[in-house]
Amino acid sequence: MAEIHNSSVKIPKIKFTKLFINGEFVDSVSGKTFETIDPRTEEKIADIAEGDKDDVDLAVKAARDAFDHGPWPRLSGSERGRIIMKFVDLVEEHVDEIAALDAIDAGKVFSHGKNREVPYGASVLRYYAGAADKIHGNTLKLSNQLQGYTLYEPIGVVGHIIPWNFPSGMFFFKTGPALAAGCTMVVKPAEQSPLSALLCAHLAKLAGVPDGVINVVTGYGPTAGAAISSHMDIDSVSFTGSTEVGRLVMQAAATSNLKSVSLELGGKSPLIIFDDVDVDSAVNLALMGGFANKGEYCVCSSRIFVQEGIYDEFVTKIARNSKGLTVGDPFHPATVQGPQADKAQYEKVLSYIEHGKRQGATLLTGGNPCGEKGYYIEPTIFTDVKDDMLIATDEIFGPVMCVIKFKTIEEAIARANSTRYGLAAGIATKDLNIANTVSRSIRAGIIWINCYLAFDADSPYGGYKMSGFGREFGMDGLYKYLQVKSVVTPVHNSPWL
Repeated sequence: MAEIHNSSVKIPKIKFTKLFINGEFVDSVSGKTFETIDPRTEEKIADIAEGDKDDVDLAVKAARDAFDHGPWPRLSGSERGRIIMKFVDLVEEHVDEIAALDAIDAGKVFSHGKNREVPYGASVLRYYAGAADKIHGNTLKLSNQLQGYTLYEPIGVVGHIIPWNFPSGMFFFKTGPALAAGCTMVVKPAEQSPLSALLCAHLAKLAGVPDGVINVVTGYGPTAGAAISSHMDIDSVSFTGSTEVGRLVMQAAATSNLKSVSLELGGKSPLIIFDDVDVDSAVNLALMGGFANKGEYCVCSSRIFVQEGIYDEFVTKIARNSKGLTVGDPFHPATVQGPQADKAQYEKVLSYIEHGKRQGATLLTGGNPCGEKGYYIEPTIFTDVKDDMLIATDEIFGPVMCVIKFKTIEEAIARANSTRYGLAAGIATKDLNIANTVSRSIRAGIIWINCYLAFDADSPYGGYKMSGFGREFGMDGLYKYLQVKSVVTPVHNSPWL
């Protein structure tokens, strides 16, 4: 357990704790607040305004007025892109503060946030700033004496419900394409990690995003989140989180105004390692894929399938290397794994570790809490895992990995697909034929070959099966915030049809 002694990082003063509606920070209508807790210390960081249905109504009204009567949807794409680029500049100027807020609010490793996560979020914003003036329809060759074309128009007011594992990143991933499309929006950050979203909304205003375009309502899922999902004046909702809550969001959308829905949900992603690879490289890939962000990552490779020819060597080396991972304060320079986001998640992960033991899996390494305070858990690896064990079927969302032996390609494909999820998968092999066969056989939205967590702003990402539908990133991530309209007119006496 690393201890923080000489960190040069300055913990930011909490500036914004109120709702952000129509360009202003305001108290909730009820006046209620809730505590956001530091998972490093289990102590209160700040009291945050608790928004509910009344506050969502106010935020939606502001967003609707901004969409129906404001300048944002009516600006040229290049002008929207210019303002989004100013937003990118401000994000990059405040990278330390944003990363520090995510560290104290969600237990994320500060150095990783500063050097990778927040800059990547800024790069996604930059991508969509460049896409804003590239929204083009098509000319249609129609039958009879008609001509036609399509328009791509902003879908309207969007509700974004974002999770606690990537608070600032998800803010950028969802607001970026919606802004580029010309939409206005209401954002509900997770109650566990609301701080960076409020700062980012403030930075967007400073960049020139008009009032009412981005509104942030902090609060709880069953109140504020449910109000967004069921609101009659929200045109689309984008949700990232658990499959269970995704069902509720979809039900609410269906029973309200049939708003469009995009869901990025759970995962139980396989990493399939064939015996032609370098074992040391495969071990490093598995540790990175399985334990990134303390396992609080919907694409974590929590099921590691290893071909029998290298299985024993792989198990020996991954057990040894996992013990060298430093768990500790997110601000300590040696730390690679911080605390779980909150007490409920910490207890959930520990309960799954006990399930694994009771159901007969072998605890190879880890499995224990760390330290006297804070929500720290050792990186945990199980072997002798059967496909029907809870640790193999359920998304644990913590630093728990299953290592599973297989013999043939066909067995690996069948077992990898034996899950209700389909978000991501990894393949490690030197054989191009194996890579091609397996990548086309796994039912998942993104497949990484000889890499993992290889995200890019231009590469669409989303799920199959109960991992949801809709895509983040790429132009696909932009099109979900657009409506397609066909315009048809007659053509009289033209020599060309």
